[in-house]
Parts: sequence; C-alpha cells; structure tokens
Amino acid sequence: MTNLIPVFDFERVVVSPWTDSIDTYGWMVLMAFLVTATCGLVGNYLILRRMALVGDAISHSVLPGLAVAYLFTGALSVPIMFAGALGAGLLTTVLIEFIHTRSRIKADAAIGITFCTLFALGVVIINVFASRVHLDTDCVLYGELSYLSRGANEIAPPEVLVMGGVAIVVVLLITLFYKELLVSSFDASLSASLGFPPKFIHLALMAVLSIVIVSAFESVGAILVIATLILPGATAQLISTRLSVCLWLSVLFAALSAVLGLHLSLWIGSSMAAAVVVSGTGLFVLAWLFGPHGVLRRRLGAREGEGGLEKDEPQAGAVTE
Repeated sequence: MTNLIPVFDFERVVVSPWTDSIDTYGWMVLMAFLVTATCGLVGNYLILRRMALVGDAISHSVLPGLAVAYLFTGALSVPIMFAGALGAGLLTTVLIEFIHTRSRIKADAAIGITFCTLFALGVVIINVFASRVHLDTDCVLYGELSYLSRGANEIAPPEVLVMGGVAIVVVLLITLFYKELLVSSFDASLSASLGFPPKFIHLALMAVLSIVIVSAFESVGAILVIATLILPGATAQLISTRLSVCLWLSVLFAALSAVLGLHLSLWIGSSMAAAVVVSGTGLFVLAWLFGPHGVLRRRLGAREGEGGLEKDEPQAGAVTE
C-alpha cells in the first residue's frame, strides 16, 4: 500500500510552496483560481439552461481551430492561436443552433453531432498535415499550469494577465446584465415580453463562453475545462437555490479547488490541472453528502419523519431565483 500512496511530507507538500517556492506556485494557484472561478461563473448559467455539454462541444472544437490557424499563418503566436480557437468556438455555437432550429434534431443530439464532427476534423487535419502542424497534443488535451513564467520587466506572467482580464470582463458582464441573464435562463417568453431578446442573450453568452474556454484552454486542456465549467456551479447549486449565492459559492469553491489541487499534485506527483479537478470533485461529493440538503440530512429527516425535506431537495440546475 505504501508503494501506491506516497508518504505525506508536510514540509514539502504544505509549507514549502508558500515559503521557498512562492514565485512559482503562487502564480500557478492564481492561474488555477482564475480559470476555475471564471469558468464556474459562466457554468452556472449553462447548468440553469441545461446546456452543460455546450462547453464540451466548444472545448473539443478548439482543436481544428488551432490547426487551421497555424496552417494559414504558419505562426504559433498567442493572438493567432487565440483567434483560431475563438473562431472555432463561435462556429460551434452557430452550427449547434442551426442544426437544432432547422431540423427535427434535439439540442443534445445537435451538440453531439457538432463537437464530434469538429474534433474529428481537427484530428484529420493534424494527421494529414502532421509535418506542418506542431501542436503539443498533451497540452491541448490535458493542459499545463507549470509553464507560467514572468519576465524580468513583467508584473505577472502574460497568461495570468490575459485570464485575469477575461475574469474581470465576465464579472462586469454578469453584474451589468444580471437581470437579463436571470430571466432569460428561466423563461424565454417572459424575457422577450420584458424586452430582453432571449436569442441575442443566448448567442452573447455562447460568445463569452467561447472566449472563456479559449483563455483557459492552455492551462487545463480540452478535457479538463469541462469540469471547471460544471463542478463549481453544480456544487454551489447543491447548497443554495439562490443564483446570487451560487455565484459567490462558485468563486469560493474555485479558490479551495486551486489551493487543494496544488497540495494534492505535490503530494502524489501529478499534473496540477488534473489535481484541481479532483479537488473540485471532492468538494462536490462533500456537498452532496453533508450539505444542508445532502444525503445524510435527508436520511436523518426520513428517520425523524420529516419527509418534507426530501421534496425540497435541490439538484444542480434547480435554482429558482
């Protein structure tokens, strides 16, 4: 058993990252927090709209966007890769809407068709032009947080500045358009009657989602970004049924996931991005079991004859306001 679980060295795992190596691990934790918090804020609205898999579709469609951008420009600069990935993300959103609204295909099937097709297209492009496309596939799929580095004249690593800027924009948009997003997420007809065009709000939300995913892509990859979109919001919505509270809880869970993920990765020697997701999953399980409406509370309520608790059990996506 000792060969499977490394020895827990408190000094190396807990103390050293915040004392001897703060310049390295501090930026990694901050980047993990920014990615998880920003994705979690947007993810709350995806869960409410029952569109959690849209994030999955966009994250997978980023691959052909990166490959096409490199083939056309021959450059691997961040702006070009960002533009290619963002274009692919927006194209994914448009294709899903087009298939869903112009055919008898349901939304979930349209999502599956779109992201599988675009991801396969990306694989084909890379295979055909393998000698010309130089992409780190491990980084594309799983992300990497340890690449962060700050130049001598830089106040922070460029990736952290970009993600921080995106986080600020997302917070401002949610603050300014909280009512519009809230109403359109619950009742499209009511939203239209109040003068809030639900289709425009939906497309705008998908555009923001694309930008968030592309910004987070290099840190957590195409697969793990899905978890950062869903886990914070799903965990928060197991605890509260008020959207405003869920948004704050999502940020709190993002901070906890980032810190716990750092220590877990140092302990077991794994990728920090994956460890952050595992930590977020642990928080979700704790909320599910021990939350105010968790499994244990319902069991105790059932024993005491309080059957009403089970009826009021909130589920992820069951936020009421």
